[in-house]
Amino acid sequence: MTRILLRLFLTLALLFPLPLAAQDAAQPSGTISTTQDAGGDRAIQRRIEAIIGELDGYDDVTVTVNEGIVTFEGEVLDAETIPRLDVLAARVEDVVAIENRVIESTDVRQRLNPVAERFRTRATQFINYLPLLAVAVMAGVLVMFLGVIIARWERPWRRLAPNPFIADIYRTILRLVFVVAGVVVALDILNATALLSTLLGAAGIVGLAVGFAVRDTVENFIASVMLSLRQPFRPNDVVDIEGSTGSVIRLTSRATILLDPDGNHVRLPNSFVFKAKIINFTRNDERRFGFVLGIDPNDDLTEAKRIGLETLTALDFVLSEPAPQVWVAESGDSTVTMEFYGWVNQRTTAFAQARGEALRLVMAALTRAGIGLPEPSYRLNLVGGGLPVLDLPDQKGRSGEITVTEAEPAPPPPAEVAPPVAEDVAADQTIAKMVDAERRAEGEDDLLNTTAPRE
Repeated sequence: MTRILLRLFLTLALLFPLPLAAQDAAQPSGTISTTQDAGGDRAIQRRIEAIIGELDGYDDVTVTVNEGIVTFEGEVLDAETIPRLDVLAARVEDVVAIENRVIESTDVRQRLNPVAERFRTRATQFINYLPLLAVAVMAGVLVMFLGVIIARWERPWRRLAPNPFIADIYRTILRLVFVVAGVVVALDILNATALLSTLLGAAGIVGLAVGFAVRDTVENFIASVMLSLRQPFRPNDVVDIEGSTGSVIRLTSRATILLDPDGNHVRLPNSFVFKAKIINFTRNDERRFGFVLGIDPNDDLTEAKRIGLETLTALDFVLSEPAPQVWVAESGDSTVTMEFYGWVNQRTTAFAQARGEALRLVMAALTRAGIGLPEPSYRLNLVGGGLPVLDLPDQKGRSGEITVTEAEPAPPPPAEVAPPVAEDVAADQTIAKMVDAERRAEGEDDLLNTTAPRE
């Protein structure tokens, strides 16, 4: 315990002399003369009084000198000016020591008078500054107005930009550049260009905060720009965007608008469209359809394949190149799965109707040839011959045991019928006409442009 107190005492003894050393730093140094007369003291006093008389804030400070020791007394309004007296007196020749007894004034009237004077001075300066300020404002406004006039010209921007949306962005950037130029010109006339860095820094901080606040909006805006530059679809294209299927009506600066097969509007944000998987069914004229049928494993699979190919090839709406294809996909418990594929020109053929007609006609052809298309079933082998019918026990008063009854006689074979004929599968233009009508009716600018590059 004694050692701890001793260490604490030594630490305090080392720390307390530091302020004294700081105070003595302003004291004069050098050898003190052995002689000093009243004339020398008066000369030192007159010199110091003359100096502080030329400085502001020392009107109530008095100076006395005796044996080379300078004593300051009085009051000042600003406490920061008190140490300056020590520094000033220490530079005067023959000063031995300095006693600074000046204190900060607490008189309300004295402290308010300089404030009122400063306000009057600044008001006078502002009034004198008004003509120059008016010239600076007029010059800045003139530069900004010039930018607005240039941005209003639509013809050059239409040539430079791939679509109206990009043209509007160019015009907005140009107006912003001229606004900044106007501010710089005004500040340069006022000789206050140093404020520009402060304004830009504040604008950067505000822009960062606003950017975080409207992050989704900014992301959607950037996506709109990218989609308008590299367009993945055109008007009336049938697309699938992450499960939303429809014909494209237009691409706006905020969303992509589709018309689904039921005639409903589907509005998708461009930020979602830009990142989504897009299937464009209209990009290529040819489109493949396909369906699966289960064939009886006891029938001739080669014959079933031949009949399917002949049926698909004979259809007028199925293209010969690429040719139709049929193959065995897999074998199940009670059926063999066979896949049938064909190609159509979807510009002239309704895809869904073509697939339905091909399925109907292939099934009819296989049935006429005696090729079975069974449903999944289970086979029971019971002793006794014949095909049994099982009555299973239930809770309706019937027997609690399994009983076997005679099967009903097989139905007679169907009468010979004529081969079915393919129906009309021409492309339906209803949705396309609705899209064209909406594009003509709505006045909103469309970002889709037939001359823009496509992805």
